[in-house]
Amino acid sequence: MVQGVEIKANKIQDLSPQTGELIAEVACATVEEVESTVARARAAQPAWAARPLEERVAMLKAAVKVFKDETQELAALMTREMGKLIHESFEEVEGIADKDKFLELVEDANGEVVVANAIVYREPHGTVGIVAPWNFPMDEILLLALPALAAGNAVVVKPSEVAPLCGGAVVDGLNKTLPRGLLGIVQGDGAVGQILVDRVDMVGMTGSSATGKKILERASKSLKPCVLECGGKDPMLVLESANLETAAKDAVSFSVLNCGQVCCAIERIYVPETKAKEFEKLVVDEAKAYDPLDGTLAPLVSKVQRDVVAAHVTYALDAGARLLLGGPQVAADVEAKTPPGSSFYPVTVLADVPHDANRDETFGPTVAITPYADLGDALKMANDSKYGLTACVYGAEPKALDVAKKLKAGQVGVNTWPLAQAPLECPWIGHLESGFGYHSGPDGWRQFSVPKSIVKPAAS
Repeated sequence: MVQGVEIKANKIQDLSPQTGELIAEVACATVEEVESTVARARAAQPAWAARPLEERVAMLKAAVKVFKDETQELAALMTREMGKLIHESFEEVEGIADKDKFLELVEDANGEVVVANAIVYREPHGTVGIVAPWNFPMDEILLLALPALAAGNAVVVKPSEVAPLCGGAVVDGLNKTLPRGLLGIVQGDGAVGQILVDRVDMVGMTGSSATGKKILERASKSLKPCVLECGGKDPMLVLESANLETAAKDAVSFSVLNCGQVCCAIERIYVPETKAKEFEKLVVDEAKAYDPLDGTLAPLVSKVQRDVVAAHVTYALDAGARLLLGGPQVAADVEAKTPPGSSFYPVTVLADVPHDANRDETFGPTVAITPYADLGDALKMANDSKYGLTACVYGAEPKALDVAKKLKAGQVGVNTWPLAQAPLECPWIGHLESGFGYHSGPDGWRQFSVPKSIVKPAAS
């Protein structure tokens, strides 16, 4: 089960990460319910696709406005169910209620194009299944559902079983104004997801690389198109010329955002040996501002995830890493002072982390620093990964830009974390095992439709 979520009597046991208490029991969809939901979506799709593109986009803009009046309730639900800090929940909910520019760009990406004596139209796939993650349980649904709907598709969403109420709230909100049956929802675990994948015409997913591989394998049987945004183990390279204060601040901020549960969180930091001690002190000073006991650090989403983080920390320490902050003893103290069913873990800063002891995605509040003597070696270590989602380089240009071009990742920040500054127009692409297809940007939004060329006789 994802994050250890239990299903009893075909109902998801939805637990609070702050206390371990049961929030709700959510019924899983049966095979028949998945099939009937997809059937309703298929029936509604032709009439929706027949509407002009600009009309569909206008209706979607109006649909998300409902969230403006529900900001407090939705943010509170997200914090209760998923665990993130309330101000982070508010930011996510405010984002889902303001999609005008996003949808305008989606509309531009789907418009017809005249090419000499031909017109290139775009046609929807039909019904799109969306498998959503738990770490951004509302916005990640819209980032896939809105472009899919704008392109003329019907959509059926399977929220993560870790945050089913958040997914349900998003779908219910949109359905207040969208045509009946066009947007459906099926709750459940991976078994429900498999049924959905088998019955739709396209799949969009944000989640782990393991889940992405399973979806791609099932979809390959019918050459079903997929857009899969998967995991990462994202590096930061600090150059000799870097502003260490800025680099240290960002290293901590974007290692612990959402308690580190971000696919593009900074998980590996490579620092020149000559700057290591100064950088370590700056990082520790920054990291001390986050404490699960005073409400400045959220719990991890589950006890399972807390155990994963703890195991990664122990593995690195056993391999020779130095503990600068947090770690097993502090984690034990935190556990003793928080509710028995909670899943808090302290920010943990490690130095001298062997490269080979930091390969798997941690998804937690850890800052892992590895020194290097030669920039060429640092580049090799940064690129020596099965993942390739994001990376960042801190240092003076043009050297930093040159290094950025050599990193194997879909998005690379220069003196910034890419997710914090990337324009909406940029595609979000995972290289290697971090993704399949394109998520966002014109290249990504066009994946929810197929081009169709109407060719006329060429002028003589």
